Amino acid sequence: MENAQHQVCESNNRTCANGKQIPNGASRRDWEKRPGQRTGSQEKANGFRTQTQSHHPSLNDCLDGEVKAFLIDEGELHTYDDLTKVNPVTTTTVLKCLQARYCARVFYTHAGCTLVAVNPFQPIPHLYSLAVMKEYHSAPQPQEFKPHIFIVAEQAYRNVQGQVEPVNQSVIVSGESGAGKTWTSRCLMKYYATVAAPSTSQQGQDTVQRVEKRVLDSNPVMEAFGNACTSRNSNSSRFGKYIQLQLNRSQQLVGATIQTYLLEKTRVACQAASERNFHIFYQMIKGATEEERQQWEMPHDAHFSWLPNVDRTLEEDCFTETKDAMMHLGINRQMQGQIFQVLAGLLQLGNVHFSAPANESKPCELQQQSKAFLQKTATLLGLPTEELLCCLSERTIRAGRQQQVLMKPCQRTECSMRRDCLAKLVYARVFDWLVGFINQSMCADSSSWCNFIGLLDVYGFESFQQNNLEQLCINYANEKLQQHFVAHYLKAQQEEYVAEGLNWSFISYQDNQGCLDLFESSPVSVFSLLNEECRLNRTSDAKQFETRLEKALSDNACVSWDKFDARPHFMVSHYAGAVCYQIEGMMEKNKDPVPPELISLLEKSQDTLLRGLFANYNEEQNDTRGHSKVITVVSKFKSSLDSLMGILHSTTPHYTRCIKPNTDCRPLTFKKEEVIAQLEACGIVESINISAAGFPIRIPYLNFVMRYGLIANFKISSKAMNNTGSETEKDTLGTAVSDILRIALPDPPVAASDLPDHQPRCSLVHCGKTKIFITHAMLELLEAERGRALSRHASCIQWCWRRYCSRKRASQRRAATLIQAAVRSWLLRREVLKWHTAATRIQRSWRTWRATMEALAKAELDDNLDVTELSVSLPGSPVQTTWHSIQLASSPGPDLLRSWPVDLALTSSPTISLTVTASGIPKGLSLMACLKLSFRKTTYQVETNQFEQGVASIRAKPQVIQPPLRAMWLSVSEWQHANMTDIKTLT
Repeated sequence: MENAQHQVCESNNRTCANGKQIPNGASRRDWEKRPGQRTGSQEKANGFRTQTQSHHPSLNDCLDGEVKAFLIDEGELHTYDDLTKVNPVTTTTVLKCLQARYCARVFYTHAGCTLVAVNPFQPIPHLYSLAVMKEYHSAPQPQEFKPHIFIVAEQAYRNVQGQVEPVNQSVIVSGESGAGKTWTSRCLMKYYATVAAPSTSQQGQDTVQRVEKRVLDSNPVMEAFGNACTSRNSNSSRFGKYIQLQLNRSQQLVGATIQTYLLEKTRVACQAASERNFHIFYQMIKGATEEERQQWEMPHDAHFSWLPNVDRTLEEDCFTETKDAMMHLGINRQMQGQIFQVLAGLLQLGNVHFSAPANESKPCELQQQSKAFLQKTATLLGLPTEELLCCLSERTIRAGRQQQVLMKPCQRTECSMRRDCLAKLVYARVFDWLVGFINQSMCADSSSWCNFIGLLDVYGFESFQQNNLEQLCINYANEKLQQHFVAHYLKAQQEEYVAEGLNWSFISYQDNQGCLDLFESSPVSVFSLLNEECRLNRTSDAKQFETRLEKALSDNACVSWDKFDARPHFMVSHYAGAVCYQIEGMMEKNKDPVPPELISLLEKSQDTLLRGLFANYNEEQNDTRGHSKVITVVSKFKSSLDSLMGILHSTTPHYTRCIKPNTDCRPLTFKKEEVIAQLEACGIVESINISAAGFPIRIPYLNFVMRYGLIANFKISSKAMNNTGSETEKDTLGTAVSDILRIALPDPPVAASDLPDHQPRCSLVHCGKTKIFITHAMLELLEAERGRALSRHASCIQWCWRRYCSRKRASQRRAATLIQAAVRSWLLRREVLKWHTAATRIQRSWRTWRATMEALAKAELDDNLDVTELSVSLPGSPVQTTWHSIQLASSPGPDLLRSWPVDLALTSSPTISLTVTASGIPKGLSLMACLKLSFRKTTYQVETNQFEQGVASIRAKPQVIQPPLRAMWLSVSEWQHANMTDIKTLT
C-alpha cells in the first residue's frame, strides 16, 4: 500500500505536504511558503527562534506534541522529498521520513543545501539510465523533479553555464565507508560525460567522445588498483581522489585530471583477517589466461601469503574490463604485460620468509620453500637474485670521515620490514605512474579550457578494532571536510546574516574545530609531536610517545586515554564518534624509510618499466624534502590536503551526504540506531534548520546588477564596475536593485534598516548592506525574468537588424536601378551615335556614289559610239527584234557579260546578253557599279527589278518610278580573269 501511495505521490508532484493542490505555474516550494500558510520553515524565518536539538539516546524518548502530531499520518511521510518542509525539524522526524522513503524504495532526499543518499545495497539500473540523464538535463527546472544525484550534477553544470561567481564548481561526496561514495562519484562522471554536448564539427565530436571515453575508462582502472574489500565495504576506496572535469567556453568536456591523496600502500603487505588486498591482484589470479599464468609464474593451485580470502568472489573481480579500459587509455598490451609482471613479482615476494641465523653475525637465511619464490621474484622484476637477497638481509652503514661502507646483517623482523618496504615502494610507484599516464592521456591544454567541475571522492570515516596511522589520516581528512561544511553552511552563513543586518538568531550546531586543533594546532598537536618523534635519530618507543601526548594534550577535551588498557594508545572524539588509535608501529609508518640500497638495486633492473619508475627517484625526494631531513607521511598528506581545501574554498561546493543504513551491507535493511548516529554526526538536522530559515544564495549588489540589470534596462557606469564610484553611484545600485526586484516580485522587500520590527520580511529575498540574499525559488524567478528580458532584447535586435537589412536592400535596389538606367542610357547613346555615324557615312557614300554615277552616265552618253545591229530572239516573243551593239573599243577576243543595256530599255525580255568592250578599268567599274551582275566563266545574266516597272533611258526621265540601282562589286581575281580590253554588248 505504501509503495502504491509513493508511486502516485512521486508521479504527481503537484501536491503540498498538507494535502492542498498547488496551482499551475507555481512551484511547490513557493506555494508552501506563501503568506498565510505558516510552516515550520516560515516560523523560523519570521520569528528566528533558536532551537536546541537534544541528542536522543533511543527512539523510545517522549516526543513533544508537535512531533506526535506530525508522526500521526505515517503513510504520508515518504512524500516529503525536501526535509525543510518537515514541521518540526528534529532528529526523530527526519529519521522517520528517511525510513519511510527508504522502505518505499526512494533513496534520495533533499535536506536543504545538501542531498541525502541512502545506500540501497542493490543495483537499480533504471534509476541511472541514459533516458533519466537526458530528462534531468533538458528539464527547465530540475528541482521540481524527484530528488536525484543528477539534480546536484545539473545544478553545478548550469552554474558554469550561467557564469555565476565563483564559476568553478565542486561536488563533495562524503559519508562513512560503505555508504556509496564511489558509486555516486561514478554516476556523476557518467552524467557529465553524457551531457557534455559535442561540437558541430566532426573533429570536435571525435575529441569530445575520446575524452568522455577515457574519463569513464579511468574509473575501472583506478578502482582496480586503488580499491579493496574491507570489513565494512566490498569496494572501499583506499585512496582519495579529486577529479577535475575541464570544460571549454561552450561547456564541452575537453579534458580531465586526477589528483590522488594518501594511497594505503601498507595494504599490499598487510591485510586484516576479513579483508582483502587490492582488487587488481585478485583479477589477475582469476582472469589470467594460460599463457599469462605461465609467464607470470601463477599456476591455478598457487597460494600467496598476501592474497587472503581468494575464494570470495566479488563483482569487482573483472580482469577483462580492466585490461580493455587500460587499452582505451593508451596502455597497450605490451605495457600492460610489463605492469602485471611487476605485480606478479610482488606476489612472489610475499612468499619469501626468513629464518633466524645460528650466528647473529651472519645474515638471515631463507627458508627452504622461499628460495624458489625469491628466484621467481628476481626473474619477474628483472633483478639479480644474489643482490636482491643481499639488499633484503643486509643494510649499508657509512662510518668514519671517509664514509666507509659497511654491511651489517639485519635481524629477522628487519628483513621482513625491508621486504614489505620493497613491495610497498614498487606498488606505490606503479600507482603514481598509472595516475600520471591517465592524466597525460586525458588532460587538455590550458588554453582550451576555462572552467572545471571537481568531484571529490575520499575514504569515509573509519573505526576498526585496530586503528593506526592510516585511519588517523583518513579520519583527519573527514574532519577537514566536515569543518569545511560547517564553516561554509552552518557558521559563515549565520555570521554573514548578522553582519548584513538580518534579524537573525543563531542556531546551535556541532563545531569540530576543537578536534582539528588537536591534530594540527601550533605549536603542539598530535601531528607535530608525531613528526618530531620521527625526526629524532633514536629507536621509537610507543609508551614514551603516549606519555608525551598525555602530558602535552591533556587540556584538549577531544582526546582521552583508557586507564585500563595496557597497550599504548589514545582516543579521539571525532564528529562521527570516538576512535581508539594504537601507537605501536605508528612512528615507523610515519617515517616510511626506504633503504638506499633498494633504490640502487631497482635502478639496475632489466625491466624497462621498473627501471624507468626509479630513474629520478632521488631527485624527486630531494626536491620534496627541501631543508627538512626527514619527509613524513603525515607532513606530505597534510600538505596535499591543505592544497585540496584551498581548491574547495575557491569553488562553489555542492554536498552529497551518503548514509549507510546497516553495517552488514544487506539490501533494503534500515537500522535506526546506525542512521541516527550518522545524522547527528554530520550535522544534517542543523543544516536543514539553517537552510529552511536562511538564504542559500548571496550575491553582492554590483554582481547582482551586472547580471540582472537588463531586467530594468539599467546600465552600470565604469566607475561602479571598478568599485571606485562615489556614494551616489552606490546608492544608484541600490535603486537599480529595488527596480529589478519590483519587476520580478509583486511585493519587493525593503532594506533591513527600513524594516519595522513588527513587519515580517519577505521569505524569498532580503536586501542586506552589501549583498542580496535570495532563495532558490527567488533565483528561479529572477532567471526566468532575465530570460524574458533577453528574449525581448533579442527580438528588438532582430527587429532592428531586419529593418536595417530591409532599408539596405531598398537602398541597394535604388542604386542598382540608377546604375542600370545610366548604363542603358550610355549604351543607347553610344548605339545612337554609332547609328548616326553610320547613317552619315552611308549618306555621304550614297551622295558620292550618285554623283559619280551621274557623272559617269553623262560622260558615257557624250562619247562616240559605234552601233551594230544584231538579231536577238527573245523568249516569249514571236518577233525577232533588232538591237544595237555598242562598240566601245576594238578587241580581238570579246567576253560575254550579263549587264544592263546602256541607253536602251526593254520592257518584255527578262534577260539580255551583252558583249561589252572597254578600254580601261575605270570605265568597266563605272559600268558594273550600275548593274547587279553574277559572274560565271561561260555566260552572264542580268537580274534587275527594273524589268518590272519598265526601263527608261538614262538621259531622258522615265514615265514610271525608277527603282534604285543595285551595285555589284567584282573580285579582283575575277576581274583579272576577264579580258577587259574589249567589251561587247550583245542583245
